[in-house]
Amino acid sequence: MEARAFIKVSVGALGLRIPVALKASRTGVHAASSPCFCEISLPNAEVQTVPVTLQSSTTLDAAASRTVAASFYLDEPALQKLLTPSFFRAGSSPSYLKIVVFSGRQGSYWGFRKGKKLGTFKIPVGIEWTERKSVILHNGWVSIGCGKGEGASSSPGAELHANIKVESDPRYTFQFDGEPAWSPQIVQVQGAMHQPIFSCTFTRDRSSRTRWGSMDGAAPTVWYASSDEDASKNKDERKGWLAMIHDLSGSPLAVASMVTPFVPSAGSNLVSRSNPGAWLILRPDSSGIDSWRPWGRLEAWRERGQDGVHFRFSVNQDSGSGVSSDLLVAETIISARKGGDFSIDSGRLRFKPEVLSPTTPVHSPKSSGDFSFTNLVPRVGGFVMKCDVKGGKSNVKPMVEVATRHVTCLEDAAVFMALAAAVDLSVDACQPFSKKPNRPSPSGSS
Repeated sequence: MEARAFIKVSVGALGLRIPVALKASRTGVHAASSPCFCEISLPNAEVQTVPVTLQSSTTLDAAASRTVAASFYLDEPALQKLLTPSFFRAGSSPSYLKIVVFSGRQGSYWGFRKGKKLGTFKIPVGIEWTERKSVILHNGWVSIGCGKGEGASSSPGAELHANIKVESDPRYTFQFDGEPAWSPQIVQVQGAMHQPIFSCTFTRDRSSRTRWGSMDGAAPTVWYASSDEDASKNKDERKGWLAMIHDLSGSPLAVASMVTPFVPSAGSNLVSRSNPGAWLILRPDSSGIDSWRPWGRLEAWRERGQDGVHFRFSVNQDSGSGVSSDLLVAETIISARKGGDFSIDSGRLRFKPEVLSPTTPVHSPKSSGDFSFTNLVPRVGGFVMKCDVKGGKSNVKPMVEVATRHVTCLEDAAVFMALAAAVDLSVDACQPFSKKPNRPSPSGSS
């Protein structure tokens, strides 16, 4: 499989020092105990706001030195756009990565920023970003002044510690050739070429005789109501959905199975947080092709009065003693009307990477290496996967991107396709029960 070139720009090891004289003076910007934060930005990318810890010495504490505060991902067209000079930008460099440091708490009040600017550090986007290898752009302390300008200052002021690195981070790109409920093919996108690589078989109300130890690959059926009786049943619950990913020979490689039905909460017509619907993502066990084991669990719900569908994804980790547990790796809210992206990126987890404990690798019968996602999160980090979420839009073909380091064979990619199918189907499953889901129309695809 041919990968698509991406680079990852990471900013980590953040720390802040403020001279004693500055802290003690009347014009000092804040006391030693005050919180501080940074706004980290690249042109055409969302600004990422993160806290920064005050340091008492030149040695960064261990927790700060291991933390990646922000990450940006650029494909070749986006990078070339940053490198192309603009008539409206003066100077020899077209763009900058900027870190603006503030004292005070994050947020704003009546349109005014709560924090006071301490200074700015910026690095130009240069040709070394295109070399597709790991390059340290900056590592260490730098003076950022006292908020009177950008870059270094001749007057004593705050100092920022940062580690800024650019590295190659290629991805495989896949696309469902239609909505997952249509049982479409899945193609790998390589420039203008679309090469079939998987098929997705969707089944509603699978037979009770089906067991994960012996998948029978039942023929797909349309899950939308086809009669008044079915409509009445679907009004009360949405259950028994299953999406199976096959290779082109028809062999099953991964499964997304709805294990907790999507049902309305008491006094509501929505699936609530107290009783979310859930999918189990399964992959073949090493004991044989007809034996399956859980890989991850996806939960989805929709709060009353909100447009967003809430997603929570955990991976199954094995301690090696026969006891397994779920490890949260992604949480997001996506507009049910506009759609958006569901992504797994350990650099943007709400918990700190150091709380993740090493796990026993899961040996895949087809993988050329260890495919333990929970092992890879703390050691490799960064982007894992992203998929489009259709929202209320019709005839959307979900696009999926997966980091190449997480794929050593087709089976490795297939579990992410199963997860993407479950995410897409969950948007329909979380629609208000007073509203009938839109019937898919394969003829509307191109």
